[in-house]
Amino acid sequence: MTPEDLDFLRTDAGRDLIDLAAGLDWSRACVVSSTATVRRADAEHAAAAIDVVTARARARGRIRGAGAMLLTDEAVQQATAWPVAALRAERLAGRDVHDVTCSVGAELTELVRTAGRVIGSDLDPVRARMAAHNVPEALVCVADALAPPSREAVLVADPARRAGGRRIHDPAQLSPPLPDLLAGAAGRDHVIKCAPGLDTSALGHEGEVELVSLDGSVREACLWSPGLSGGVRRRATVVRTAAAGAPGPWGPARLTADGVAVHVEEVTDGDDDEVDAHPEPERFIVDPDGAVVRAGLVRHWARRHGLRQLDPRIAHLTGPRIPPGHSGFEVLERCRLDRKQLRRALRARDCGSLEILVRGVDTDPDVLRRSLSLSGSRPLALVVTRIGTSAVVFVCGPRTRAAGDQPNM
Repeated sequence: MTPEDLDFLRTDAGRDLIDLAAGLDWSRACVVSSTATVRRADAEHAAAAIDVVTARARARGRIRGAGAMLLTDEAVQQATAWPVAALRAERLAGRDVHDVTCSVGAELTELVRTAGRVIGSDLDPVRARMAAHNVPEALVCVADALAPPSREAVLVADPARRAGGRRIHDPAQLSPPLPDLLAGAAGRDHVIKCAPGLDTSALGHEGEVELVSLDGSVREACLWSPGLSGGVRRRATVVRTAAAGAPGPWGPARLTADGVAVHVEEVTDGDDDEVDAHPEPERFIVDPDGAVVRAGLVRHWARRHGLRQLDPRIAHLTGPRIPPGHSGFEVLERCRLDRKQLRRALRARDCGSLEILVRGVDTDPDVLRRSLSLSGSRPLALVVTRIGTSAVVFVCGPRTRAAGDQPNM
């Protein structure tokens, strides 16, 4: 997207070209003919109009109000899903906030609903202009995230985690570099989003590390400065979406918008973590949500739901029931990690497909599955875990949700 493209797309002729592209079929079978139609209408600006239309389609359900925004496909791929961004904005309600990596304004759309004054800035002038168009309630400017032109506002940053289509794992290689962001934000309230697999222990961060999952997928780690953490050092935020009006797993929805209800379960290191460990399972084995595991809050979450550990070092939990909003596996049989014994057990239960969970044991689930020569008709599961010094396998029924749970959207 060039500055000239952006100028054109904001005119009546540009909006007409976007409308033309939006009315065409962009499936794989029709993309060539649809592209030709837009190019016949305006060859100079066709690529920009098509990018906006396809980006809007990708953003549907991800960015609120995306259907009226000027977007690029790359910016949408990097944007935080709106339920996660809305919950963060909820925590910042009433504060002046400066998003120093605002891109096209996806995060700003949530901040302006809750915050006081909202500022956005980006080093890319085209993206900053798109953000100003998309979120007119915010003050948007071009600025370096490492030298923000604000004083008292809470700083929000989301450094780019990909380059050339590849994920970046070194914090110093993010754009802008994470260590530099933290150094520049020292002394100010700040919230910095990171990849969920990032090792934050070496960053010198003294506030809260929040791990966030959305509908079972861990989306981000969020670094909250001490002034915003309320004394919490670790938090897991488990987010589930459902159709508005559907019963939620944890009581009333935290947020409802566009026909979607957002349900939230939080656990922190301030919660009680006294749980027992016993090698014999109860009726169900439960694998906690990934946000709980990555936040190191398995024992805290287990205590809340009346579960216990099979081994004090392993995240597999067991109990008489599955907690609301989560899934688990009914235990049928205990075996050694011996392929011959497992083949006999699975053949006797007519197993034809198999979900395999592994924790604490050096076993590749795909290799193990292929070695078992499944030929039956029933779906089952294997939970491969370590108890003490031994590898143990539990043959279980298929993944089951808690009684009364509604499927996610």
